[in-house]
Amino acid sequence: MTTHPVSPPVPGAPAHLAALGRHFGDLRDGTHGDAVSRQSKERLFHQAVTLLDPHARRVLREFDQEMLRGTGTVEATGAGRTPDGGLAALWTLSWPEQRETDIRPITLMAHYGRGFHHPHLRGATVADWPLNVFTAEQAAAEVPTLRAIASADLHNLVFQRDYRIVPAIVEDRPGPDDRHGQDGRHGPSSREEA
Repeated sequence: MTTHPVSPPVPGAPAHLAALGRHFGDLRDGTHGDAVSRQSKERLFHQAVTLLDPHARRVLREFDQEMLRGTGTVEATGAGRTPDGGLAALWTLSWPEQRETDIRPITLMAHYGRGFHHPHLRGATVADWPLNVFTAEQAAAEVPTLRAIASADLHNLVFQRDYRIVPAIVEDRPGPDDRHGQDGRHGPSSREEA
């Protein structure tokens, strides 16, 4: 069987395709950036967390201002060991309505699981996206991905409860017309009624 190497992205390719190209190239080559050993890959993970930090905080502050009316709290853990011996860093946005309903906050997570070949990004309710960030420019290019993860997380949290956990939507509501039914849920009951 003949294999063909993954071609590097064309110069000027969209950032998300360049990130996927780095990811697939690492899988092909057994590396993560220039690292081969777990120890070297963990060093690069710590660097990626530092590079991503201002961007992750910015994205969550955007959500706080626009959707939560400034009622949220952004917190960051920095990189640390997970119970399975991997590494993870969390950036979370919590707010009163979310805490009262006992659901998770909007979460941006960089994680490098113990058995993983290399790190990934994810949310509280959103699965994995490759994390192949080695420069400040690459970290900045992840902002759209971070926004997409946070957007999907907020949508999924509303799905778990209802729209009333989002202050901007409650405050901007024009009147008593509840398009999702009496309970405000965006779950199976509202879809069955549609």
